[in-house]
Amino acid sequence: MLQAIRLRRVPPMVLVIAPVAVLTLISGIILLLLFGPAGPRWPAPATILVAGALAYTVAVVVLIRFGLANIGRLENLSLTDTLATMPNRRALHIDYARHGEGQAKALAMIDLDDFKSINDQYGHFVGDRVIKHCGALLTEVCGSEARAYRLGGDEFAILVIGPIAGNILEGICYTLLARLAQSLSVDERKLTIGASVGLSSSNGRDGLSSSELLRRSDMAMYASKEAGKNRCTWFTRDFDDHRDRAQQVEQDIREALRRDEFWMAYQPLVDARSGEIVAVEALIRWRRADGSMIDPAMFIPIAETCGLIYPIGLWVLRTACREALPWDGIKLSINVSPAQLRNPEFPVELGQILEETGFPAGRLELEVTETYLVTDPVVANRNLDVIRKFGVGIALDDFGTGYASIGFLRNFRFEKLKIDRSMVVDAVRNNGSMAMVASSIAVARAMDMQVTAEGVETEAQDELVRTAGCDHIQGWYYYKALRADEIGARLREARKRLGNADGHVG
Repeated sequence: MLQAIRLRRVPPMVLVIAPVAVLTLISGIILLLLFGPAGPRWPAPATILVAGALAYTVAVVVLIRFGLANIGRLENLSLTDTLATMPNRRALHIDYARHGEGQAKALAMIDLDDFKSINDQYGHFVGDRVIKHCGALLTEVCGSEARAYRLGGDEFAILVIGPIAGNILEGICYTLLARLAQSLSVDERKLTIGASVGLSSSNGRDGLSSSELLRRSDMAMYASKEAGKNRCTWFTRDFDDHRDRAQQVEQDIREALRRDEFWMAYQPLVDARSGEIVAVEALIRWRRADGSMIDPAMFIPIAETCGLIYPIGLWVLRTACREALPWDGIKLSINVSPAQLRNPEFPVELGQILEETGFPAGRLELEVTETYLVTDPVVANRNLDVIRKFGVGIALDDFGTGYASIGFLRNFRFEKLKIDRSMVVDAVRNNGSMAMVASSIAVARAMDMQVTAEGVETEAQDELVRTAGCDHIQGWYYYKALRADEIGARLREARKRLGNADGHVG
């Protein structure tokens, strides 16, 4: 392949003609000197030299004859993926430019779902077999209407050129997904492979290049993955608009960190029996310099994507620990993102923040979501064990929205289970959801975990979760998110009431 790459930098005919021209010129000069009008002027050894030059010229001509064929083979090799034995990315660009002038075109990008797990579990030999199988399958479903390519790794593409290219391509891709849903046998192993597909098109008059169509298909493919995988998604202008907005928000986040535009709010958790505040959950807020508020649901995902969630998370930890320090006896819950937990430096940074602020580790509780724990359970458990050694508690947030099993809960040994708002809302409506809430609380009790009900907003919901046996309740029915000074005032009022009830002057 390296030779092919080098040869492509110089046109093949130049490589052929140049040596022949040079050798012919040298031979002609020698013959002119030996056998010109003046007769031979060189001694006899020169004749040997001339004969050698002529022989070498003949040999080069013969080699060139076979070299032309080899150059053609190398050129073909440079356009072929050797593992899947199908056209590669370079061939796609050439086909697009050569055959698609002025014609409608449609391009699909296909990424195999969870292919990394196949390599990790069974080894790269099995992974290579899967790539070969998928390459053969793509070629088969394309038939004569389209051409399939392997772009690299577990990414493939399909190109269709013609008046109804989009319709043809979509039909091929749905056929492909149906075929991929059938199990594949590799070395007596049954493997099921899905795929996420992104589609884009050009009418032939819009001047879109193959690179641009690949970019659009790539964006649509990631939209398929985010929507649940094993599906097709067409590119729309909204994808670019969303990207532009995300880039602007990313820049704004960087400026917000520099300008201290973020601030903390705290939503209280109350004791299910007494109704008194026993804990608060720290919630980040962002007010721009112009006074407008930005919803965390908008900027947190972007911060996670661009890598800014880690410095934001450290800022939240430091600020919340400092502001909550005076609230004696009140626990502080803080959400941590997968990006934070994956960073091996996070436990060290956490320890430094606790030491710097003087916040008691026993009053801090980190809330984690199931997604990160399921993705990499070994690393997650190791990191959480280090954090627990500080005395920090770990709570499983949004319970009921994922697939956590009893074994999952046992392996991670959470101190608290937070039942998601959706389960609380549904439990009021039907007995099935109510039974799920009750069974979740029973499992938590058996594992010595406390239970918090999130999103309680009505009296009926409050009555339900208290009757079911929740320890703590969080929601607008009791408190909305408050600023630090408001939390302090509420706590002072509560202690004053408690002191008066006990016969003391607050």
